[in-house]
Amino acid sequence: MTETTPKNGPTMDCAQFQERLPELFESGKDLTTEEHLKTCENCAALVRDLEYIAQQAKLLLPLHDPSPGVWDN
Repeated sequence: MTETTPKNGPTMDCAQFQERLPELFESGKDLTTEEHLKTCENCAALVRDLEYIAQQAKLLLPLHDPSPGVWDN
């Protein structure tokens, strides 16, 4: 487990950072500014993987809703 010490904040380990990940993703914040990611390759790789999955998932969404006839069948 990697720990980082931000210049003006408490030490954050991987578990603490990963616990915050859902709120960070929901906020739309640029995660590259997170101090922990600057020194922890494991968490940086996890964030890259999650961002890739999120991008790919958007491609799975239909471009438009199917016609009502689809639901009737």
